[in-house]
Amino acid sequence: MKVFKFFLLAAVLALGVSCQDEWLDLNPQGALDGSALSSPQGIEASLISAYSMLDGWNGQWGNFGPWARDAGHWIFSNVASDDAHKGSEASDIADILQLEHYQWLPSNGLLDDYFQSRYEGVARVNATAGLNEGSEEISADRKAQIQAECDFLRAHFHFDMYKVFKNVPYYRETDTDFRKANDQDIMPEIIADMTNATNNLPSSQSQVGRPTSNAAKAYLGKILLYDGQYAEAKTQFDAVVNSGAYALVDCFHDNFNAATENNSESIFAIQFSVNDGDPGANNGNYGTRLGYPHSGSPFGCCGFNQPTQSLVNAYKTDANGLPNTDNVDVTAADNVDPRLDWTVGRDDVPYYDHGVHAASWIRDPNHGGPFSPKKTQYHAEHIGSFDSGTSPGAWGPQVSAINYNILRYADILLMLAECEVELGNLERARELVNMVRMRAGNCAQGPGTSGADISVSLSDGGITWANYNVGTYDDAWSDAGAARDAVRLERRLEMAMEGHRMYDLRRWGTLVTTMNAYIESEKSKRIHLQDAFTVEDKHNLFPLPSVQIELSETDGTPALTQNPGF
Repeated sequence: MKVFKFFLLAAVLALGVSCQDEWLDLNPQGALDGSALSSPQGIEASLISAYSMLDGWNGQWGNFGPWARDAGHWIFSNVASDDAHKGSEASDIADILQLEHYQWLPSNGLLDDYFQSRYEGVARVNATAGLNEGSEEISADRKAQIQAECDFLRAHFHFDMYKVFKNVPYYRETDTDFRKANDQDIMPEIIADMTNATNNLPSSQSQVGRPTSNAAKAYLGKILLYDGQYAEAKTQFDAVVNSGAYALVDCFHDNFNAATENNSESIFAIQFSVNDGDPGANNGNYGTRLGYPHSGSPFGCCGFNQPTQSLVNAYKTDANGLPNTDNVDVTAADNVDPRLDWTVGRDDVPYYDHGVHAASWIRDPNHGGPFSPKKTQYHAEHIGSFDSGTSPGAWGPQVSAINYNILRYADILLMLAECEVELGNLERARELVNMVRMRAGNCAQGPGTSGADISVSLSDGGITWANYNVGTYDDAWSDAGAARDAVRLERRLEMAMEGHRMYDLRRWGTLVTTMNAYIESEKSKRIHLQDAFTVEDKHNLFPLPSVQIELSETDGTPALTQNPGF
């Protein structure tokens, strides 16, 4: 099932629309009546409309379009962490620069765009659940499965809100007052919904893109991990691993290639599509569109979401292929993990099959640095098939069909390794980390002159731009602190630029120390970081949008309370 973007807003609105004379006098344009919505076909369509909000994009530009709504959280997690700079030019969408500089204001329109997008998803889920509950035509089995899919999606949208704001209301289809207070911990509600999904989703689905019981267990494990319930999270992760339903793909890059997606590593992914008849390419990945290299490149726009020197340095390895954590800038003579050049575009290194990345591809190197992101970019051989061509308009071919993996197997293995460290099972944690590192050594960016030689072995003679060397931890782990550090670093290397870093630092309790050290180190290279504020404990939550607090007022008293410090 591809996540096609037809917008059944009527399915959401119909529950609260009454038949007044004024409304009846209007000329209907695509309106759906109650019988159409409550039919089995209408309910299934309403469910699809809820799935379509997984990427946050409903065609409504709001303050800043799809950027803050992106499912991969590139603004709130990549740019607000030590993984990425805003990039582009300083004046271009300065609200993102404010987030990078920790100059966080409740009036920042990016926060409101994100807030609206996730609750739009919740509204569509709850509309579907209400229609499903009232249906007398759908079979009991299908009814239970629809409810389970609603539970999964509702938990996901609220968990997305929890990671950003934490203190938000939880909404169900039975709610009638939408000015709810945010004074209750929503984690129990998230856990309850995802637990129901694990118990009622099938073990397999006929349509790609719908969650299975294993996907729900994987997600529940992640939620429990965020809640500090390591033993309970381990139970869920173990069930996923022991199911045999998933495996690491041979080449790391296959997770970011539209031709090899929905593979054995993909647990739950947003299904993007282009060249499918939609003239605006609305089914493609709009949210990452700003991240393509700029005018001197084959893409032509726009130069945002640029990896940092700190991230590049993290990929240095020693003679044994283990991480070298000296944070000295990488040179051509250094050993590096091959995942570096699947994640970051560097000068004089092939950029897939688009040719060699060059300094001319960077919009303003003094501002954003010399690097480009790669995980969301398509191959040259895929132009016309997995990119959108010129259909979106003047910006050119910048909407891709590359799926976004909300959950992939390597992610689960590394979260399980975290649990094992906290539970004292250090050798099991080492085994899990080594599984991920062994896979990292299976392939490297090749010469890149055609699709056939993008991926090659590390020993390929055509590699002249890097010394790729990645090894495993062969000595037993006996120190919990060292093991914890190794697992956390591995997570950064494996999951970089996928929208996890900020939230990982927060849940580890290391955001303040990590970010202040990063800013101090990096501002000598990126002068604009000298304007960054000191990172404080309050930054473990983003401020709630001021406009949403105002909208929650009843008789002048807001139901929503601002997060501490803002």
